[in-house]
Amino acid sequence: MGDNMEYIALTGMSERVISELRNHHPLTIEVRSPNNFFAAYKAKIGDFIFVTHVSPDDLRGGAMGIVAKVLKHQVMTHRMVQSNDLYYEEREMTMLRIQLEPRFIARVRRVTCNQMCKAAKVDAEEMPFFDAR
Repeated sequence: MGDNMEYIALTGMSERVISELRNHHPLTIEVRSPNNFFAAYKAKIGDFIFVTHVSPDDLRGGAMGIVAKVLKHQVMTHRMVQSNDLYYEEREMTMLRIQLEPRFIARVRRVTCNQMCKAAKVDAEEMPFFDAR
């Protein structure tokens, strides 16, 4: 932690999530998007991950984000049923809840993996406070 390291990346996160983490608040988020689901699923409790508002398509060297520690990790499935006299529809949605504790602001040096159905990974470096602005 603190040097150049490879991190699993959660991309395209909302500004609210980034703001909460930037203010050093532990935060639980629900991950539903396929690209982030695969990434969050690979993360284990105690791992450090890179969280950014940058979309997966725009992720490249120089992108800023926050490195956070995974505190909790839970996969859940919701079942939804819709019906009327003419049809019956049942759907399931699997999502992942992950609790993060922010550690430091970081900048991507290079993207090491950004393929569909795989965990996005970046090589990132910690930014000293005066450089991060």
